[in-house]
Amino acid sequence: MELTRNLMVESVSRLNPTPPHEVDAGGTVADAVERMRTERVGCLLVVGGGRLVGIFTERDLLNKVLAEGRPLTTPLAEVMTPNPVSVNAREPVRTAVERMQRGGYRHVPVVDENDRPVGVLSAKRVVHYLVEHFPATVYNLPPDPDRVPDTAEGA
Repeated sequence: MELTRNLMVESVSRLNPTPPHEVDAGGTVADAVERMRTERVGCLLVVGGGRLVGIFTERDLLNKVLAEGRPLTTPLAEVMTPNPVSVNAREPVRTAVERMQRGGYRHVPVVDENDRPVGVLSAKRVVHYLVEHFPATVYNLPPDPDRVPDTAEGA
């Protein structure tokens, strides 16, 4: 199948990951939230010495800050997800999709060979890629592939 082959051959860079929105590990939650609001993004890559050291997402804000009643002055390093799962821009799309699916991630940092952020791959980008390149495959899949209707639907 062409879809399977392409997912193994094409690299993550082909999905045009969004540019990374970085924040310093020494900042506060308030700084990060303001940046997320102004940039209109759901996650920030936390860097230290130019390298990826963590990720701060909306989910982190809800679960580690608001749900625990922490102040917005909390250091980002205390509530970020350290050492996040990432993908190299040269790795196959399939690898990125597998990592996102396995961890339940909506965003995965894209890094170079030296762990420097070069982008962010979102589930939305993956879906757009699939729909753009394989519309017949995507649009013809039943909602539950294991269950096919006994009779045709519609008029």
